[in-house]
Amino acid sequence: MDSEKIISELSFKAVRSSGAGGQNVNKVSSKVVLTFDLNTSQALSEEEKLLLLTNIAPRLTTENILILNCDEDRSQLKNKDIVIKRFLEIIKKGLFVPKIRKATKIPKSVIKKRIKDKKNISERKQSRRKPDLD
Repeated sequence: MDSEKIISELSFKAVRSSGAGGQNVNKVSSKVVLTFDLNTSQALSEEEKLLLLTNIAPRLTTENILILNCDEDRSQLKNKDIVIKRFLEIIKKGLFVPKIRKATKIPKSVIKKRIKDKKNISERKQSRRKPDLD
């Protein structure tokens, strides 16, 4: 994954932010909306696209477009940086493939110890019984 190439494929839109902020909210477009089209991306291979389609499917639209918003800061540039960092984290987590667990064999010494312990417990319980007088 080449992050510089992916960042060049992103499209940004500045929108007026909602919420408190006084007159600044009505004048300045500080909210940043990031959109990334997974289908038309040239930076990702087909395998990476399939992996992302399965791993980040809930975040994608029906057209496989990822949309992220950021209106945390009053500065448009800071919001853009924040949303890019979020985007890269989502992509990295989506491309992560966990290691396949290998089933290990139980060592023979452990099996012998378990059987020996069972016999000891059995003998202890046998010795507690009343003697059979028949």
